Amino acid sequence: MRHLRAGKTLGVKPAHRRARLRNLVTSLLEHGKIRTTVLRAKEMRTPLDQMITLGKQGDLSARRKALTFVKSKLAMANLFGELAERYKDRQGGYSRIMRMDRRRGDGAEMALVMLVGSETDPFIEGAKTKRAPGGRKPKGKVIDEVSEKVKGAEDAEITEVEKPKAKAPKAGKAKAGEDTQSGKAKK
Repeated sequence: MRHLRAGKTLGVKPAHRRARLRNLVTSLLEHGKIRTTVLRAKEMRTPLDQMITLGKQGDLSARRKALTFVKSKLAMANLFGELAERYKDRQGGYSRIMRMDRRRGDGAEMALVMLVGSETDPFIEGAKTKRAPGGRKPKGKVIDEVSEKVKGAEDAEITEVEKPKAKAPKAGKAKAGEDTQSGKAKK
């Protein structure tokens, strides 16, 4: 029985679970957003909040505690630099979990986990997104050049391309008593 045992096991042994959470948190601190399953995303919120709290403290003891969990120099630099500054007035809730479509192979629920207030966060003004408001593709120099080429191609005379002729099926050797056209036995 699992009386008073907090957290999900994630289907693996405790050492593997700790390593998985450590890798998820490190990747999120390095990249700002990651894609994982919903269950893993929910489980990684606790250690992520602990690491950002240590980053906000900023002293040597906090750095040493964080270094036992986060194993990347880039993640440590982000944690004690940019993220500590960004979340200095925030009391918790440093990550956002956005559900996505199901994974193709096994149908697991997927989620996009991102740090709140990052430049890729779609819920803040001035965020850098791939699409303009309303879901339109942004107009840029490259898109304008391509559209000009397409317009030029529409004006040009279109010539019909000759399609290759279908090859006839290979005729095999006819057995005695068979019709060579249909491959059926003669009566």
